[in-house]
Amino acid sequence: MAISKKAKAIAAAVDKNKLYTVAEAIAIVREYATSKFDETIELAINLGVDPRHADQMVRGVVTLPKGTGKNVRVGVFARGPKAEEAKAAGAEVVGAEDLMEAIQDGTIDFDRCIATPDMMGVVGRLGKILGPKGMMPNPKLGTVTMNVTEAVKAAKGGQVEYRVDRTGIIHSGIGKASFSAEDIRTNFDALIDALLKAKPTGAKGRYMKKVSISSTMGPGLSIDIADLPAAA
Repeated sequence: MAISKKAKAIAAAVDKNKLYTVAEAIAIVREYATSKFDETIELAINLGVDPRHADQMVRGVVTLPKGTGKNVRVGVFARGPKAEEAKAAGAEVVGAEDLMEAIQDGTIDFDRCIATPDMMGVVGRLGKILGPKGMMPNPKLGTVTMNVTEAVKAAKGGQVEYRVDRTGIIHSGIGKASFSAEDIRTNFDALIDALLKAKPTGAKGRYMKKVSISSTMGPGLSIDIADLPAAA
């Protein structure tokens, strides 16, 4: 199979055995994110935890200061004044039983889901649908709340949810290739800081074992852990 010019250039520029500083890695990833669409810059962080144990689960939300670069569509389960509040805050989809039925029929027109506490009896019936998609409202994540306006604006303003998978890895986008290197670094630091603060009590040994950065269609680069805060 013939190797494309882009693949050859990447192979020449990227050393798979090298550990890059954060600044070096961001610069290279941006340089080779040359697709016709605006590629997402993604982090894969291998943590020294075993998520099968409750005291080693890592999950939470973080607001990326420079935003995600995505147009996040928000769905809200609410009634009456709270439903009107959600619409005023910019939620694209607002409803109650009607929204539940639409989701059961296979229509999910949102990326993040928020609910007022009184609606959880309705939302609970959607656990098998929303749960696997990571969309189930959760009070610990601020998505089950009476402060609908704040929750909607947070979801649209750069808030992302992170959750360690069963292999101990967290995957998260931290912006777009069109972002400046400085903005990507700002979001990178915000996510790393949030993960450090979320370190579970049951975690033993090195917490951050490996950090890699890539773009949607570009190469993956390993980052030198020594270039992260000492707490990592």
